[in-house]
Amino acid sequence: MSNALVPVADIEKMATAVAKSGLFGVKTPEQAMALMLIAQAEGYHPAMAARDYHIIQGRPTLKADAMLARFQSSGGKVEWTQYTDKVVEAIMSHPQGGSITLSWTLEQAKSIGLVKGGSGWEKYPRAMLRARVISEGIRTVYPGCIAGTYTPEEVMDMPAEKDITPAQSKTGFDDFTDDSEEVVKDTLALYVPGKTGIYAEFDNFDDYKSGILKIAERIWNSDKLDVKGKSEKISELKDLNKITFKKIGLGKMTEVLSIIAKASEVVEVMEGKKPEAAEV
Repeated sequence: MSNALVPVADIEKMATAVAKSGLFGVKTPEQAMALMLIAQAEGYHPAMAARDYHIIQGRPTLKADAMLARFQSSGGKVEWTQYTDKVVEAIMSHPQGGSITLSWTLEQAKSIGLVKGGSGWEKYPRAMLRARVISEGIRTVYPGCIAGTYTPEEVMDMPAEKDITPAQSKTGFDDFTDDSEEVVKDTLALYVPGKTGIYAEFDNFDDYKSGILKIAERIWNSDKLDVKGKSEKISELKDLNKITFKKIGLGKMTEVLSIIAKASEVVEVMEGKKPEAAEV
């Protein structure tokens, strides 16, 4: 894992290069930027996002191999007991989550409608079963290392999201008085380091963004912490708010993380610790 903060400007350059390459399922610089910010928030170099993540149906997904690697590097163990095109079974264990024996069968996948003509289930059944075992096993034994992400195989089996963008009226103007915000069905929770449970709740994204930025500014302006301590608190702030980041979506999460990253760069420069330049 990398503790060096990569400047936002360098992440933007990497994101543009990844999008232009046409690799990894990333179609736009914005998608690449979002994945790279997720990687940096989790303590990895942003370039690792291109290796470990895929964008499937507009959703960020973590490859099964990367998911298993994180599980094992955090102390998890896996023992494969069956590995065929019809059934894959493994014993997965972690010091903090105990042990579980888990299996997925092709018949099971068929019974819930996952096996379709021409799909990966027909072409590569063993690999699809393996991915399901890895994802479900880790999510059961030690979910902290994957933070609610899914494998590409799981997302491909999910129904495609429908476009619910309101159609423009015939007059050429939107039929809504204010379309600057998406409708939020429930509140957005803000979590902060050192506090148990929800610190504050907001009815809309702008208020949440303002709230989390104020917390970040308090951390960076603290006289009790050195630069390293501030960086650790900022990382903790991001980790605590992953649930809310998932709720607001990739675009708005990217906006929040970019603002926090830019604010941290300014403070580090003011305190004489210029962020290390990333190799692109």
